[in-house]
Amino acid sequence: MSKRFDAYPYVWRLPLLIWQGLFFVGPLILMVAMSFWLVRNYRMEPDFVLKNWDRMLGRDYFWNAYWVTLWRATLAGVLASLIAFPASYALAFRVSETTRRWAIFFLIVPFFTSYLVRVYAWQVLLAESGPINAVLGFGGLGPFTMLNSGFGAMVGYMTLVLPLVVILQTFSLAAIDRNLIEAAWNLGASPGETLFQVILPAARIGLILGATFAFILSFGDFVSPFYLGGSKPPTLSILIIDTTKSGQQWPRAAVVAIMMIATLFVAAFAAVGAAYGRRT
Repeated sequence: MSKRFDAYPYVWRLPLLIWQGLFFVGPLILMVAMSFWLVRNYRMEPDFVLKNWDRMLGRDYFWNAYWVTLWRATLAGVLASLIAFPASYALAFRVSETTRRWAIFFLIVPFFTSYLVRVYAWQVLLAESGPINAVLGFGGLGPFTMLNSGFGAMVGYMTLVLPLVVILQTFSLAAIDRNLIEAAWNLGASPGETLFQVILPAARIGLILGATFAFILSFGDFVSPFYLGGSKPPTLSILIIDTTKSGQQWPRAAVVAIMMIATLFVAAFAAVGAAYGRRT
């Protein structure tokens, strides 16, 4: 007797498949196809040529923007993880459950406001005549150029990703079995040994995913490098804007976007493999 086909689970998956098809797979296929088109007289014409790929990948300004973007996103992921960890550790092990819930709530509150508004606020704070330089001036320091620099862009990245990293790390650390920590103490492990041999390995999924989200969000961010970093050196997101403004070169911009997506896919799969892979 043949097994009866059950369509019920597939019906519930259908909305997700339709959503992914309409808003991810479909636009991605269109963008890949567009990267082979040509622009003539400021109008795109369907074609299949490698001119756009040769133009972008064969130019130093593309690779300069690529390495700047990759370096800044990597640095943002590392810094966000390091800065967030003490706060996450305290929320997971040093405070009550009620305090932790309120802290998570206040970490979510910044997402209620526009990221662009928060970046504009940092423009005021980081200006040479702004409050931060004014406070430093009382100590005989400064003024420092913090705006329109790599430092300014990094401050914007932290504004974007730091609350999310703290939340992910806190959930991961709070889920650790306390018996493992107590067992390490009973066996004579020092606080440092307990941290590096018990806590960090047990929380590695949340730690890696937090750093990965910070990398992904920073890699594709346009607001911080433009408004706080001064667009110099340009990142890939800024290069896309500049390319579309230069003769409506959307196919060349599609090449840049595809390279960004490919990089993020590689980073995401590598992070998932590191987080969920078998421990040695």
